[in-house]
Amino acid sequence: MSAFSFLRDKVRHHLDLIYQDVSLDRSIDELADALLHVMGLSSDDDIQIPPPFSNFWDENDIIMITYGDSVIEAGNKPLKTLHHFLKTYCKNAINKVHILPFYPYSSDDGFSVIDYSSVNEGLGDWSDIEELAKDFGLMFDLVINHCSARSVWFENFIKQDGVGKDFFFTATPEDDISQVTRPRTSPLLRETETANGTQYVWCTFSHDQVDFDFTNPDVLLAFASIIREYIDHGAKLFRLDAVAFLWKILGTNCINLPQTHEVIRLYRTLIEHLDPDVIIITETNIPNRENLTYFGNANEAHAIYNFSLPPLLVNTLITGSSRHLNGWMMSMPPAQNGTTYFNFIASHDGIGLRPAEGLLSEEELSVLVTTMASFGGKISLRTSELGQQKPYEINIALFDALSGTTQGQDKWQIDRFICAHAIMLGMEGIPGIYIHSLLGTPNDYEKVENTGQNRSINRRRWYLNELEDLLNSPFSHHHKVLTRMTQLIRIRTAQPAFHPNATQFTLRLDDRLFGFWRQSIDRKQSVFCISNISNEEFVLTLTDINLIVTDEWTDLITQQEVDTENNQLKLSPYQTVWLSNRNESIQPL
Repeated sequence: MSAFSFLRDKVRHHLDLIYQDVSLDRSIDELADALLHVMGLSSDDDIQIPPPFSNFWDENDIIMITYGDSVIEAGNKPLKTLHHFLKTYCKNAINKVHILPFYPYSSDDGFSVIDYSSVNEGLGDWSDIEELAKDFGLMFDLVINHCSARSVWFENFIKQDGVGKDFFFTATPEDDISQVTRPRTSPLLRETETANGTQYVWCTFSHDQVDFDFTNPDVLLAFASIIREYIDHGAKLFRLDAVAFLWKILGTNCINLPQTHEVIRLYRTLIEHLDPDVIIITETNIPNRENLTYFGNANEAHAIYNFSLPPLLVNTLITGSSRHLNGWMMSMPPAQNGTTYFNFIASHDGIGLRPAEGLLSEEELSVLVTTMASFGGKISLRTSELGQQKPYEINIALFDALSGTTQGQDKWQIDRFICAHAIMLGMEGIPGIYIHSLLGTPNDYEKVENTGQNRSINRRRWYLNELEDLLNSPFSHHHKVLTRMTQLIRIRTAQPAFHPNATQFTLRLDDRLFGFWRQSIDRKQSVFCISNISNEEFVLTLTDINLIVTDEWTDLITQQEVDTENNQLKLSPYQTVWLSNRNESIQPL
């Protein structure tokens, strides 16, 4: 069988599963051919055969998360300014960049897309994106669940004419929507006057973000075309935004439905036969067990957001107890080859609380929320299945979230902040670091007041000259954070034991410590990653971690040899050690 015939049959199989309960206006064969044509996969010569269960990443991969205009300067396009900043301050630390939606938009800081095929003129143009792609692997957002109510597609829906006239999911006030999982408190249905009368458009997030109807195969085709266009412009990673809500069936919870998973598998098949190096990451801010299903059998997402990590790690560092983080870490299955975790502890959004449900008790979640509020955080709410208003997300800059403990603010803010990142950088998976974490940016109350949006607290826009003054001043906490963070990253990327798929084993230690062991794929390097997560000095007994005393061990972070004869190691408050039997020396910056 030819490569094209094999691929065509595989695409047909996906489509059969997706549309088995939908009456289509065309055959599955016609739809499969249209998808392959849109993707430019029309002959054997166009098709690459993806190697199964292959890891297209290693310990060198660090992803920065940033808006296109997180750093700006007068007289220059923000994307050019960002490029300059990255090359100047991050060239030895970051090799991939997630530029948050850089398309024309109407709300939600980019996630209400007006036009998927354009670059926001306020940021730059496609040439600026392509220049960035020459120096960094770029992650593009595929905002696949919804678009802006100001888009041409939705305007055509209102007119009931042209492309988009049947792209959007509708229901009626009489339909059973009682089970629908909601991430927001706004009404689900938006009353809209169209040329064919009043219709009620489904809006999972806001009334400016109108949900697509993927039972219409033209929507599936439209996004295949967008995917191909983004790859042509340099995308090496796709973040499927809010994809868990993609397929809707009335009378269900309308989240994580089988058709949603099959749509992801279909796009995975198309993408990997066009370019096997392109990676799909699913953004599914849902309870941990549900999130894990998006790996499929290494045939769905290459990577999933580790959404439980941010609330659990922050909780660990403010309570001084690693009990819940330990339990969660031990329960996490190793990612099989061809898949990995995407680890992050801060992002443009807040600290999601749904992924901590079942991991922290209601009382513990309440303490976490109260503590974050005392550090200046804002609390966003959602409507639960029972119609209750529940905390959904904590909006706070991570630097301020770690300014103290449940007992209040203290002097350990920077050390606690670095400790959090040292834990994340050592873990199985690919690390994602938000630009404002790299810079130690605090809460931006002025932006919250200006926008009226809680999430703005962690979306500061820096002027380049102001930022450079702070980063070049040794007395600035921004300088201290950037220096320590980049040094940690450079150490991490030199260790084979920190390959995203290297072996990981959680250590059973005192609750005031959090530790795990990593071993390189070739088994030549072992690293014990141990953090004191309390505000008191701790003396670790080396035999407690089964350290082989006949080997020579070095703390990679301090470059100090471990005195195994003494059998003890003192850890200062919030100190992390990476004890390795193979010392890859890192030159200071």
